[in-house]
Amino acid sequence: MRTLVKDIINKEGEKVELAGWVAVRRDHGKVIFIDLRDRSGIVQMVFTPSNKKLYEVVEQLRPEWVIKVIGKVSRRPEKMKNPNIETGEFEIQAEGLEILNLAETPPLAVDTDGYEIGEDVRMKYRYLDLRRPRLQKNLKLRANIIKFIRDFLIDKEFIEVETPVLGKSTPEGARDYLVPSRLQSGKFYALPQSPQQYKQLLMVAGLERYFQIVKCFRDEDTRGDRQPEFTQLDIEMSFTNQEEILKLVEDLYVEAVKKFMPEKKIKEIPFPRISYKEAMEKYGNDRPDLREDKNNKSELAFAFVVDFPMFEWREEEKRWDAVHHPFTKPKVEKIEELKDDPSKVGAYQYDLVLNGEEIGGGSIRSHDPEILKAVFEIMGHSKENINKQFGHLMEAFKYGTPPHGGIALGLDRLLAVLLDEPNIREVIAFPKTGDGRDLMMQAPSEVDEKQLNELNIKINKK
Repeated sequence: MRTLVKDIINKEGEKVELAGWVAVRRDHGKVIFIDLRDRSGIVQMVFTPSNKKLYEVVEQLRPEWVIKVIGKVSRRPEKMKNPNIETGEFEIQAEGLEILNLAETPPLAVDTDGYEIGEDVRMKYRYLDLRRPRLQKNLKLRANIIKFIRDFLIDKEFIEVETPVLGKSTPEGARDYLVPSRLQSGKFYALPQSPQQYKQLLMVAGLERYFQIVKCFRDEDTRGDRQPEFTQLDIEMSFTNQEEILKLVEDLYVEAVKKFMPEKKIKEIPFPRISYKEAMEKYGNDRPDLREDKNNKSELAFAFVVDFPMFEWREEEKRWDAVHHPFTKPKVEKIEELKDDPSKVGAYQYDLVLNGEEIGGGSIRSHDPEILKAVFEIMGHSKENINKQFGHLMEAFKYGTPPHGGIALGLDRLLAVLLDEPNIREVIAFPKTGDGRDLMMQAPSEVDEKQLNELNIKINKK
């Protein structure tokens, strides 16, 4: 039965069977040392000429070959111990070896952190890039934190619900990715920018506490630390208020940091609340970095930015737009207050920032359909268009909609900050490049003319 590398520290004197990849080969005179790597770590194996048949096989080994080894766990001589790895006090005195598969010389080194390698190469050979321990550590932490989040919220009676990936294109934010329908010729689904409308409809349905670890899609221009698809923790609650939502998020992240990053220090608990106005006047942006030493990566400065304006003026389009999204509840009692001067209307909107990065945003929602209609009208939508694009939501809100609100938290950005990574691509298994390409799968790509004909689509080539 196979033993994982990390478990040999409890098996001194025992014979074990290991399997993995050849990480390093070192020839010291007649003695050959092989470092074997599996998902749990690295261990040194020793081969001597005393077993001629075995020695002849090991002489063939090259980096990244896949092998199985049988041998005895022994303690290393004092001067040969390696304090840099978990198994550094032990080695395997090899007695048997089987080559399971060969490997060509990799086009990139996988025994380094990888920062020195061009991103185009790393993305093209991502399945090799992911062999490096740093990235495997990142993905393991990602999985553990997501499990922690699920357990935390389920313990508080939240229900995890999967919402549709194929939905309707609605004008509420960034560009949608469109998916043509073969059976409904000339019509399109859209991939969700977020589950915004679905989670509000779940509140109409009476679930009261919803969450989802969800993929979101936005067809945005190349801009900074973004991806065409990303993962967020989506939360929605009925009969709630802003402070209850912020406290829930704060408790979740404080506990997560203490459990998984005990070496990190949270600068201030409770997380400070800063108004949008104060943030812009004092820091010049709405995602301030509150660390005393901006180079101190062990410090985590969380903060909530609150009291955003409801609308912003789009000069190029000569219209008002929602700062967050149109479903945010404005701070007004009457519709007339909303329309008198949109520039003075505040919103029940809040963002979570960490070390100068926005890692989440949410709001209390409008559950009054008349207020929601007025918001869309201020944004330039006709009554006919409102009914066409959002009629399903307006209809639902007629049937006893509770007051509700929520937040969407970017897990990729959170992990990148916690792990001191330079960008979110380092915490995503198969990310796209900055301009939205998958160099490994060569996507996006052209499709067969037959597929286009089935969809009644014609490509206008520029």
